[in-house]
Amino acid sequence: MQPQSKSQIIDRYMSEQRQQLVEELKTLIEQDVTAVKDQVEHIKNQFYRLYHEELEVAKKAAMEAAEAAGQLIEDWTPEVDSLEEQLRALLAEYKTKKAEIAEAQAKEQAENLRRKQQIIEEVKTLAEGEAESVMGNLQRMRELQAEWKSIGAVPADKLSDLRKAYQRYQEQFYDLVKINIELRDLDFKKNLEMKTLLCEAVERLQNNENIVEASRALQQLHDEWAEIGPVARELREDLWNRFKEASTVINKKHQAYFDELHAKEQENLTKKQAIIEQIKTISESVLQAEGKVEANQWDKASEQIQALQTEWRTIGFAPKKYNQSIYDEYRAACDAFFNAKTAYFKDLREQLNSNLQTKRTLIERAQGAFAKLQAAQEANETIQWNELAEQFRTMQVEWKAVGVVSRKYSDELWKQFSAACDQFFNAMRENKKVERENYQKRKEAAKAQFAKKLEHMNDAQKLYRMRDNLQQEIKTAENNILFFTSKSKTANKLVDDMQRKIDELKKQLADIQEKINQAEE
Repeated sequence: MQPQSKSQIIDRYMSEQRQQLVEELKTLIEQDVTAVKDQVEHIKNQFYRLYHEELEVAKKAAMEAAEAAGQLIEDWTPEVDSLEEQLRALLAEYKTKKAEIAEAQAKEQAENLRRKQQIIEEVKTLAEGEAESVMGNLQRMRELQAEWKSIGAVPADKLSDLRKAYQRYQEQFYDLVKINIELRDLDFKKNLEMKTLLCEAVERLQNNENIVEASRALQQLHDEWAEIGPVARELREDLWNRFKEASTVINKKHQAYFDELHAKEQENLTKKQAIIEQIKTISESVLQAEGKVEANQWDKASEQIQALQTEWRTIGFAPKKYNQSIYDEYRAACDAFFNAKTAYFKDLREQLNSNLQTKRTLIERAQGAFAKLQAAQEANETIQWNELAEQFRTMQVEWKAVGVVSRKYSDELWKQFSAACDQFFNAMRENKKVERENYQKRKEAAKAQFAKKLEHMNDAQKLYRMRDNLQQEIKTAENNILFFTSKSKTANKLVDDMQRKIDELKKQLADIQEKINQAEE
């Protein structure tokens, strides 16, 4: 398996973060889209920040690859990003849902307002009519009341004035009704029947285990109660108390339910705070390590934080007043870590690139130095081997001091550099071998020459000449030995050989001197 480059690792980490954001958005738009505006906007901003950073990394990698291949990229076009397409589709779905709900609600409420305003105008007309006509209008009033109750919500800013006007003209109408006692009593009886049914309905609601549903139904029954006309005065208080007491039971259950819900929300808040602290602790453990941190430590920390993010998504809502702030704190903690991680891998990539350029420069220096050596050898020029050797040793020390590079370059760069160094040191060893062989040849020739001279030197003059020559040769050899200053094994061997030669010459000189002394005697 081919190891991933650091740019590929950076891209993978950014893609993983963007994938998480897409999954979060999917979950959000499945909820009430009218209540998640801030979360959606935050996810959108974070996604495109990561997306543009990833594009920059990819563009830089592409340009570097092209440069390495000797190519030039003038106009780079990114590949189609499936995650970005998913995000745009989800955002479009979110906007569509939100617009559809808002439009539908606005249209429905506007239509409901228009219908109720029409009813108020007709009730007003009935209420301002003649008392004699009230009998004929009573059925129409009941029809209008039934229609009023069947109409849904209206714009909130119109609700209070609408109800006041309706109640005022309804009461005004029933003032006309009171003119006719029989009619009033009949209506009271009908209202009593209806309100008794409402009391029974409320009492049945007490057995509904779905307290939220029961509370909503109770509110509807209260609306119906308010829209039913009055009952006989002597029955009003008892009937209202029955209705109110039954309502109180449901309200207490509703309150207990929400107390429990709030306790759960508080528990959720505590859990979310604990997760945030864990994320901060993990982040600090990596960030405080400074330059000592390694890439695998970032990987381990990422896995831990991603596990905490998964756990976060399993926790329900916190209390409403904290829900947004705790989410913002959570996102900030996650963003702080992943932003630092992105910066780390960006710096790492830059350092790897710097190390790459430094090593390429050292390779060029080593290859250039060896090329100059070859040229000097071909031209039979004098070569300063010790200086060249010191240059190569210095380059080897510099190479070791340079940090790591990307694995895809490391082996090839080392092969090139070590080959250049090996070529030089092999050439240097070959040169020293040749020098030793030449020296040995010169030594053997000198011995032969000396032996030949001795054969022809029979008189004292020849002995004197031989003595002078030996003295001069010894002096030359002693001067030459001073030039061998290197501490290498090869240099030491040459010194030893030269010293042996000097000792041998001195012995020869002593023999000649003894012969001279004998001749002089």
